[in-house]
Amino acid sequence: MIVINLGLPKSGTTTLGLALERAGLTVADHKLRRGKCPDPALAGSFVARQLYDGYFRSGDPLERLGGLDALAEVSVLNAKLNLWPQTDFGLIEALRTRHPELKFVASMRDPQAMAQSMLRWSDLGTDRLPRGAVPGLPAGYGETRLERAQWISAHQQFLRRIFEGDPRFLAYDIADPEAPAQISRHLGITLPWWGKANENRPGKTKRVRG
Repeated sequence: MIVINLGLPKSGTTTLGLALERAGLTVADHKLRRGKCPDPALAGSFVARQLYDGYFRSGDPLERLGGLDALAEVSVLNAKLNLWPQTDFGLIEALRTRHPELKFVASMRDPQAMAQSMLRWSDLGTDRLPRGAVPGLPAGYGETRLERAQWISAHQQFLRRIFEGDPRFLAYDIADPEAPAQISRHLGITLPWWGKANENRPGKTKRVRG
Protein backbone atom coordinates (compact mmCIF):
# COMPACT_ATOMS: atom_id res chain seq x y z
CA MET A 1 0.00 0.00 0.00
CA ILE A 2 1.17 3.50 -0.83
CA VAL A 3 -0.94 5.90 1.23
CA ILE A 4 -3.68 6.11 3.86
CA ASN A 5 -5.79 9.20 4.49
CA LEU A 6 -6.49 9.89 8.16
CA GLY A 7 -8.92 12.76 7.57
CA LEU A 8 -12.47 12.82 8.94
CA PRO A 9 -15.61 12.50 6.78
CA LYS A 10 -16.60 15.64 4.86
CA SER A 11 -12.98 16.79 4.60
CA GLY A 12 -12.68 15.97 0.90
CA THR A 13 -12.06 12.24 1.25
CA THR A 14 -14.12 11.35 -1.83
CA THR A 15 -12.29 13.96 -3.91
CA LEU A 16 -8.97 12.47 -2.82
CA GLY A 17 -10.13 8.94 -3.61
CA LEU A 18 -11.27 9.89 -7.10
CA ALA A 19 -8.07 11.83 -7.78
CA LEU A 20 -5.94 8.84 -6.76
CA GLU A 21 -8.06 6.48 -8.86
CA ARG A 22 -7.60 8.68 -11.91
CA ALA A 23 -3.86 8.60 -11.22
CA GLY A 24 -4.00 4.82 -11.66
CA LEU A 25 -4.12 3.68 -8.04
CA THR A 26 -6.41 0.99 -6.65
CA VAL A 27 -8.39 2.83 -3.98
CA ALA A 28 -10.84 1.86 -1.25
CA ASP A 29 -13.04 4.70 -0.01
CA HIS A 30 -14.99 3.88 3.15
CA LYS A 31 -16.07 0.50 1.79
CA LEU A 32 -14.52 -2.31 -0.22
CA ARG A 33 -16.67 -2.13 -3.33
CA ARG A 34 -17.61 -5.13 -5.41
CA GLY A 35 -15.75 -5.08 -8.69
CA LYS A 36 -12.98 -2.89 -7.27
CA CYS A 37 -11.80 -4.99 -4.35
CA PRO A 38 -8.74 -7.17 -5.14
CA ASP A 39 -10.01 -9.86 -2.77
CA PRO A 40 -13.61 -10.83 -3.70
CA ALA A 41 -14.07 -12.40 -0.26
CA LEU A 42 -13.86 -8.94 1.32
CA ALA A 43 -16.15 -7.18 -1.14
CA GLY A 44 -18.94 -5.32 0.60
CA SER A 45 -17.11 -4.99 3.92
CA PHE A 46 -15.95 -1.74 5.46
CA VAL A 47 -12.35 -0.53 5.39
CA ALA A 48 -12.47 0.17 9.13
CA ARG A 49 -13.58 -3.38 9.90
CA GLN A 50 -10.69 -4.88 7.96
CA LEU A 51 -8.16 -2.54 9.56
CA TYR A 52 -9.31 -3.53 13.04
CA ASP A 53 -9.59 -7.23 12.19
CA GLY A 54 -5.97 -7.23 11.06
CA TYR A 55 -4.81 -5.14 14.01
CA PHE A 56 -6.33 -7.44 16.61
CA ARG A 57 -5.60 -10.73 14.80
CA SER A 58 -1.94 -10.30 13.91
CA GLY A 59 -1.00 -6.79 14.94
CA ASP A 60 -0.92 -5.70 11.28
CA PRO A 61 -3.91 -3.55 10.24
CA LEU A 62 -3.11 -4.21 6.57
CA GLU A 63 -3.07 -7.99 6.95
CA ARG A 64 -6.10 -8.51 4.68
CA LEU A 65 -5.83 -5.43 2.48
CA GLY A 66 -3.18 -6.57 0.01
CA GLY A 67 -3.68 -5.40 -3.55
CA LEU A 68 -4.88 -1.94 -2.56
CA ASP A 69 -2.76 1.15 -3.16
CA ALA A 70 -4.69 3.69 -1.11
CA LEU A 71 -7.37 4.13 1.55
CA ALA A 72 -9.21 7.42 1.05
CA GLU A 73 -11.65 7.22 3.97
CA VAL A 74 -11.32 4.73 6.81
CA SER A 75 -14.14 5.39 9.30
CA VAL A 76 -17.68 4.02 9.49
CA LEU A 77 -20.66 5.10 11.58
CA ASN A 78 -23.99 3.38 11.11
CA ALA A 79 -26.53 1.44 13.15
CA LYS A 80 -24.20 -1.56 13.49
CA LEU A 81 -20.64 -0.21 13.29
CA ASN A 82 -18.88 2.71 14.94
CA LEU A 83 -15.18 2.50 14.01
CA TRP A 84 -12.67 5.35 13.68
CA PRO A 85 -9.17 4.05 12.91
CA GLN A 86 -7.88 7.54 12.14
CA THR A 87 -8.33 8.48 15.81
CA ASP A 88 -6.64 5.35 17.22
CA PHE A 89 -3.03 5.90 18.31
CA GLY A 90 -2.32 2.17 18.70
CA LEU A 91 -3.55 1.27 15.23
CA ILE A 92 -1.71 4.18 13.62
CA GLU A 93 1.51 3.23 15.40
CA ALA A 94 1.12 -0.35 14.19
CA LEU A 95 0.86 0.92 10.62
CA ARG A 96 3.93 3.12 11.01
CA THR A 97 6.01 0.38 12.63
CA ARG A 98 5.06 -2.52 10.38
CA HIS A 99 5.04 -0.55 7.13
CA PRO A 100 7.91 1.95 7.19
CA GLU A 101 7.42 2.69 3.49
CA LEU A 102 3.76 3.64 3.98
CA LYS A 103 2.82 7.30 3.61
CA PHE A 104 -0.03 9.15 5.27
CA VAL A 105 -2.08 12.19 4.37
CA ALA A 106 -4.73 14.05 6.32
CA SER A 107 -7.39 15.83 4.32
CA MET A 108 -8.34 18.90 6.34
CA ARG A 109 -10.79 21.75 6.10
CA ASP A 110 -11.84 24.74 8.17
CA PRO A 111 -13.50 23.11 11.24
CA GLN A 112 -16.51 25.43 11.21
CA ALA A 113 -17.22 24.82 7.52
CA MET A 114 -16.68 21.10 7.95
CA ALA A 115 -19.01 20.97 10.95
CA GLN A 116 -21.71 22.70 8.90
CA SER A 117 -21.20 20.25 6.03
CA MET A 118 -21.69 17.34 8.45
CA LEU A 119 -25.01 18.85 9.50
CA ARG A 120 -26.26 18.80 5.91
CA TRP A 121 -25.12 15.22 5.29
CA SER A 122 -28.18 13.10 6.07
CA ASP A 123 -28.41 12.56 9.85
CA LEU A 124 -24.66 12.63 10.48
CA GLY A 125 -24.68 15.85 12.50
CA THR A 126 -28.20 15.66 13.88
CA ASP A 127 -28.33 12.04 15.04
CA ARG A 128 -25.45 9.66 14.38
CA LEU A 129 -22.58 11.72 15.76
CA PRO A 130 -24.46 12.86 18.91
CA ARG A 131 -25.57 9.29 19.64
CA GLY A 132 -22.51 7.46 18.41
CA ALA A 133 -19.96 7.75 21.23
CA VAL A 134 -17.27 8.60 18.68
CA PRO A 135 -13.67 8.86 19.94
CA GLY A 136 -13.23 12.42 21.16
CA LEU A 137 -16.96 13.09 20.88
CA PRO A 138 -18.81 11.18 23.63
CA ALA A 139 -22.49 10.31 23.32
CA GLY A 140 -24.59 13.41 23.94
CA TYR A 141 -22.14 15.75 22.20
CA GLY A 142 -21.83 16.73 18.55
CA GLU A 143 -25.32 18.06 17.87
CA THR A 144 -24.17 21.70 17.72
CA ARG A 145 -21.77 23.12 15.17
CA LEU A 146 -19.50 24.38 17.96
CA GLU A 147 -19.16 20.88 19.45
CA ARG A 148 -18.46 19.28 16.10
CA ALA A 149 -15.94 21.99 15.18
CA GLN A 150 -14.09 21.52 18.46
CA TRP A 151 -13.90 17.76 17.84
CA ILE A 152 -12.66 18.32 14.28
CA SER A 153 -10.01 20.81 15.40
CA ALA A 154 -8.80 18.44 18.13
CA HIS A 155 -8.44 15.59 15.63
CA GLN A 156 -6.39 17.78 13.32
CA GLN A 157 -4.12 18.74 16.22
CA PHE A 158 -3.84 15.09 17.28
CA LEU A 159 -2.53 14.07 13.87
CA ARG A 160 -0.08 16.95 13.67
CA ARG A 161 1.24 16.13 17.13
CA ILE A 162 1.79 12.39 16.65
CA PHE A 163 3.33 12.86 13.18
CA GLU A 164 5.44 15.89 14.10
CA GLY A 165 8.68 15.75 12.15
CA ASP A 166 7.68 12.63 10.19
CA PRO A 167 8.28 13.13 6.45
CA ARG A 168 5.85 10.33 5.67
CA PHE A 169 2.94 12.56 6.75
CA LEU A 170 1.24 15.40 4.85
CA ALA A 171 -1.63 17.49 6.18
CA TYR A 172 -3.31 19.55 3.48
CA ASP A 173 -6.28 21.92 3.30
CA ILE A 174 -8.84 20.86 0.71
CA ALA A 175 -9.48 24.56 -0.06
CA ASP A 176 -5.81 25.26 -0.80
CA PRO A 177 -5.23 25.52 -4.57
CA GLU A 178 -1.78 24.03 -3.96
CA ALA A 179 -3.24 20.86 -2.38
CA PRO A 180 -2.99 18.65 -5.49
CA ALA A 181 0.62 19.71 -6.07
CA GLN A 182 1.44 19.00 -2.43
CA ILE A 183 -0.10 15.53 -2.66
CA SER A 184 1.69 14.82 -5.95
CA ARG A 185 5.07 15.72 -4.47
CA HIS A 186 4.40 13.76 -1.29
CA LEU A 187 3.43 10.58 -3.13
CA GLY A 188 5.66 10.96 -6.16
CA ILE A 189 2.76 10.67 -8.60
CA THR A 190 0.90 12.95 -11.00
CA LEU A 191 -2.74 13.75 -10.31
CA PRO A 192 -4.47 14.24 -13.66
CA TRP A 193 -7.70 15.42 -11.98
CA TRP A 194 -8.65 17.50 -8.97
CA GLY A 195 -12.09 18.92 -8.25
CA LYS A 196 -15.07 18.49 -5.95
CA ALA A 197 -16.69 15.08 -5.54
CA ASN A 198 -19.56 14.12 -3.23
CA GLU A 199 -20.18 17.83 -2.67
CA ASN A 200 -22.81 19.21 -0.34
CA ARG A 201 -24.81 22.11 -1.67
CA PRO A 202 -26.55 24.63 0.60
CA GLY A 203 -30.18 23.78 1.19
CA LYS A 204 -29.77 20.15 0.15
CA THR A 205 -29.43 17.13 2.42
CA LYS A 206 -27.71 14.00 1.17
CA ARG A 207 -27.71 10.45 2.32
CA VAL A 208 -24.59 9.17 3.97
CA ARG A 209 -22.80 6.13 2.65
CA GLY A 210 -22.69 2.86 4.52
